Amino acid sequence: MRWAILYARSRQLPAAFAALLVATFGLWFLGRDSWGTLLVVLTLAAGIAVAAIGLSGQDPDLDRTAARPWPVRRFAHLTLIGVATGALVLGVQHLGTPIVDLSIIVRDAAGLAGLAGLAATAAGGQFGWTLPLAWCAIAPFVPDDDSTGARITAWMLQPPATTAATWTAAVLALTGAATYAAWGGRR
Repeated sequence: MRWAILYARSRQLPAAFAALLVATFGLWFLGRDSWGTLLVVLTLAAGIAVAAIGLSGQDPDLDRTAARPWPVRRFAHLTLIGVATGALVLGVQHLGTPIVDLSIIVRDAAGLAGLAGLAATAAGGQFGWTLPLAWCAIAPFVPDDDSTGARITAWMLQPPATTAATWTAAVLALTGAATYAAWGGRR
């Protein structure tokens, strides 16, 4: 199990987990009286953003020459970010009265984790936070009409039964996980 400890330390997982806890509980504390979908999305995006900073190690050449295959570790790391963030948000929301539907949290956590994987692959692990936060910053300002484009652009704020939002999150999650697992963070 020594490799798991070394991997966790090289990816700053203890610091990322601490930052994830602070971001999740801090945002819940600030918005506990008005907890709703927008705050859940903001909390998920912030949590995934702080955890995604460790999606690449300090030495990309060392990562590429490891004796054990990296795709499984990369996929597990990205999945762990999405699951841990979603579970924390799900747990934190039970501290107050208003509850956001579980399917929204799962859908948004998966899609945002996929965005982090895409950003890490395109720009490097240290920039894994950019796409989740950028999309989260744009989504609330999309006009609230019933067009497919608006539903896709604001997928994280849509109700649970919105097909366009579910497909958008699924495509982002699968594409992000596949590209990050195959190629890892850019140099």
